[in-house]
Amino acid sequence: MNAILGEKISIISDRPQTTRNKILGVRNIEGAQLIFLDTPGIHKGKYLMDKLMVKEAMSSLEGADLILAVVDAERPLKDEDEMVLESLKEARQPVFLIINKVDLIKKELLLPLIARFASYNFREVVPISAAAGDGIEYLLGLLKKALPEGPRYFPEETLTDRPERFIIAEIIREKAINMTREEIPYSVAVTVDDFKEKEKLVSIGATIYVERDSQKGIIIGKGGKVLKAIGTEARKEMEKLLGCKVFLEIWVKVHKDWRKDPGFLRELGIE
Repeated sequence: MNAILGEKISIISDRPQTTRNKILGVRNIEGAQLIFLDTPGIHKGKYLMDKLMVKEAMSSLEGADLILAVVDAERPLKDEDEMVLESLKEARQPVFLIINKVDLIKKELLLPLIARFASYNFREVVPISAAAGDGIEYLLGLLKKALPEGPRYFPEETLTDRPERFIIAEIIREKAINMTREEIPYSVAVTVDDFKEKEKLVSIGATIYVERDSQKGIIIGKGGKVLKAIGTEARKEMEKLLGCKVFLEIWVKVHKDWRKDPGFLRELGIE
């Protein structure tokens, strides 16, 4: 999504199920407006949050004209991946398989990898590197040809339907995910509680939620070292996003088993 739009609106980590909310992105090219929905990954989960994420992803398929299934060139397919690809054989829409991170594998491995997916009858298998930008323009050209004609739904300057507060919360969550390990990334949620714009300064107050006291200690770190690093990296990215100085305060709170709490999930926009 970020490579297609030319701006970062979806957070990035090496952990599965990083995306929790459906994110809409708009890309205008010559003669066309393409609207993308970046959805949570389809997976088997034991928490209410997981079930709601999958439900949101599946509901997004219903209104889409095309489906882009993305796989990682470096990572072998798991049973869950095979299950998803098999289910897409029944889709009424054309399905494009996108093989990402092809810059990280040897060239001689790419053709066998493409051939591996021949039995799924995808409209096309498209190798790309989102990080390097390779194959993105070719992909956009394919999608433009495959999409039905329709009205322009958004003004040309529109990038996403998500407000700045959502993107700011996601930036903090990304930094917390990438600076912690073990079970912590899946137990982290972020809310933006305060957002005040002043001349050349935005003041932001946010809360990182975890599920247990031990996790709170890990997020804060010895002498507050980890939390300070999360805040520093998040603030730098926010200043690029907002184009001004940012004063950022982050608190850490425990909300026991929040992934099972329907009210709190609703507050996070996971319904």
